[in-house]
Amino acid sequence: MMVTTPGDPADACNNLALRKAARYLSATYDKALASVGLRATQFSILQKLSAHGEMTISTLADMIAMDRTTMASNLKPLAREGLVTVEPSTADRRARIATITPDGVLRMKAALPLWREVQAQFEERFGAEEAAQMRGSLEAVLQTGFTPWAE
Repeated sequence: MMVTTPGDPADACNNLALRKAARYLSATYDKALASVGLRATQFSILQKLSAHGEMTISTLADMIAMDRTTMASNLKPLAREGLVTVEPSTADRRARIATITPDGVLRMKAALPLWREVQAQFEERFGAEEAAQMRGSLEAVLQTGFTPWAE
């Protein structure tokens, strides 16, 4: 374990604090969803596609706060497993459209109770009100005006 000294800039680093918590929670959700063969990010992708229907990779990436290239990489294993399709748009051949398949809906529905359980456990340990405040604060981070994926 790394020992920090008083005044260590890492102690006040917003990025490090957020990434530590994100890795911790991601691993917790990944572990909970492993029995249905999904990782937390894959579950989120399937959930968004199920709720919103087909969409471009760029729109899906924006919705999840991810760059388009990383989203395309995350869709590949889901497409290999037949959980999503990714095809050129008929309106704009440069755009690619992601769509959840019936098997993807079934997998997402199988994962939903596992996700709900870990979500409830986290809120029980952290506090439901605190978790809601955390989500609000993290959503506000996305409104700070940075453009990390602007091309």
